[in-house]
Amino acid sequence: MAPVQKTISPRAWAELIILSLIWGASFLSIRIALNEVGPLTAVAHRTVWAMLILWAYVFIVRLPLPTSPRIWGAFLIMGLLNNVIPFSLMAWGQLHIETGLTSILNAATAIFGVIAAALFFADERLTARKAIGVTLGFFGVATAIGLSALTQFDIRSLGQLAVIGGTISYALAGVWARKMLGGLTPQVAAAGMLTGASLITLPAAWIIEGPISMDLAPQTWVAIAYYAIIATAVAYLLYYRVLAMAGSGNLMLCTLLVAPVAIILGALVLGEALPLRAYTGFGLLALGLIILDGRLLKPIQNRTRRT
Repeated sequence: MAPVQKTISPRAWAELIILSLIWGASFLSIRIALNEVGPLTAVAHRTVWAMLILWAYVFIVRLPLPTSPRIWGAFLIMGLLNNVIPFSLMAWGQLHIETGLTSILNAATAIFGVIAAALFFADERLTARKAIGVTLGFFGVATAIGLSALTQFDIRSLGQLAVIGGTISYALAGVWARKMLGGLTPQVAAAGMLTGASLITLPAAWIIEGPISMDLAPQTWVAIAYYAIIATAVAYLLYYRVLAMAGSGNLMLCTLLVAPVAIILGALVLGEALPLRAYTGFGLLALGLIILDGRLLKPIQNRTRRT
């Protein structure tokens, strides 16, 4: 008997939308912080403060802690895949490309997530519909980046490719989380993951960018507070809840909703203007992700069966 395929319930959709809104605003807050701190320092602030908040919650409500060395080792790998690599690559990339374009390229996480999930999990196999969606998604990414990024490796092109590298790491993290951390409570899983990430980011930022200064402008602290507390500590509680309900491939669909939020905020606050190909690419990505989800296609399929 074939395993039951993971789907997205109305409750999972609601939490997915909230998560997308939170992460959509995080691109703006990170870009504001990068005006004063380096990419690795920005990432260290994100992981360390969020880690402290989540562990405080875990101890206050007295959640059981894992004792297996295997789990703590898995936290380190999860922190690397889901925090250190993508946060660092995307923060560096945002220094050279617009926040809206970063969010569009970030939507490729869903494409890579579906492929990675299909490779590792029998209940998230790559069906014909998903294959069509993935193909359209790849065309969308290529369109948004532009062919020049593949032939002319200037700093802007490298910034875009760095963001793509981050999306691949996110996709692998979704698989790792489901495979290794599925039995943990969301709070402990998120706190452990951020602990693993902090063990890497804090010394790396200190060594590469120098001692971490606390003497920052008020707007920088507001930006750090948002992306560390709301977009990391709170968001990862939702992340693990949706992962358990909908699976790692479906979880990546939130990147479809993240991009419009980031584009609007980038235009309103930073005055960013994206080239037409970026919007065309996002349109193809959106179409691919809609096909991947399949819900909007069901009425058409049902009508076809009746005729």
